[in-house]
Amino acid sequence: MSFVSRLIDRRNGAVGADDVPGGLIEPVIEPMRRRHLRNVLTIEAKVYPKPWTLGVFHAELEAARVGDRYYVVARTDGDVVGYGGAMFVGEEAHVTNIAVDPERHRQGIGTRLLVTLARVAIERGCRHMSLEVRVSNTAAQELYRRFGFAPAGVRQRYYENVEDAIVMWCHDIDTPAYLDRLRGLEAGR
Repeated sequence: MSFVSRLIDRRNGAVGADDVPGGLIEPVIEPMRRRHLRNVLTIEAKVYPKPWTLGVFHAELEAARVGDRYYVVARTDGDVVGYGGAMFVGEEAHVTNIAVDPERHRQGIGTRLLVTLARVAIERGCRHMSLEVRVSNTAAQELYRRFGFAPAGVRQRYYENVEDAIVMWCHDIDTPAYLDRLRGLEAGR
């Protein structure tokens, strides 16, 4: 289906090949650029009590430029609706953040972002992934479990020196079985 056909179909309320059930438009995942940061910071302020600053994101994008990090955004209809990033150390990819605009939660955007980060980690030769998640964020914990992450410890008062973080690990991401898991997640299974 051509771009013009999809645009016409969307205006008429039809669901095109790039749409997901329920009439939601499938997000485009692309590398984060400085031009995205205004929108990223807006989402950051909505979802985190102590958001990263513009300076932190500039530093992270510089680290991405030299290959130590990788950051992506999810866009629908040109709007940034989510973002995520990872840093790479040896055989480990550490998910630094994943955030989705609260108005777009439960639409599969976080899944698409994490699939992308996992695929990049595998391409870079990583065998394991780790992350921290708020004890209170049970929705995110469930998402991470679907990817094979399991709790491995707790960082006390990690967030704002108040809330604990669960440290989660996912091992053996470089195996055919894990690639099958990613394909299933992409297909909505």
